[in-house]
Amino acid sequence: MTDYIRHQPDPKLDLVLERTVDIPPHEIFAAWTRPELITQWFTPAPWTTIDAEVDLRPGGIFRTVMRSPEGEEFPGTGCVLEVVENRKFVWTGALQPGFRPRTAEGPQADHAPFVFTGLISLEPHGTGTKYTAIAIHGDEEGCAKHSAMGFHAGWGAALDQLVAMVKARTGGEAVTA
Repeated sequence: MTDYIRHQPDPKLDLVLERTVDIPPHEIFAAWTRPELITQWFTPAPWTTIDAEVDLRPGGIFRTVMRSPEGEEFPGTGCVLEVVENRKFVWTGALQPGFRPRTAEGPQADHAPFVFTGLISLEPHGTGTKYTAIAIHGDEEGCAKHSAMGFHAGWGAALDQLVAMVKARTGGEAVTA
């Protein structure tokens, strides 16, 4: 029995990226939860993540600022929902920090064509990790927009960058399975 709730993806509403990578869960968890690491891998190149903030508790902030190759900045602020150290990290853009509902206006309104909840699940797999990222959407339209923007390619490239960053920090080679 696990110590956290599992989400059963709905293929009409959720996008799932699942891979096995050859780095341990604690390294992936750190990469997702430490701002100084998030800015090194979070956005697929040539985009960059120029700032990040994480308050690792339910109700805490999960914020990133992405920059396009043209220099346009895209802030994203959400609310941490669940944290299980080295196993699970869940946040949502539907809520602001402190569980405050997002409003239709505000600095993110123009940059948020859809709202989703992000769930990162990490399961030990030999010396590596079974990595599952799920983008949970409230409607089929939002899910379709996220898919059309390149969810699988983008989140897959970001995962490759995460693995490469960890391997560079730990002296190993970046290899995914």
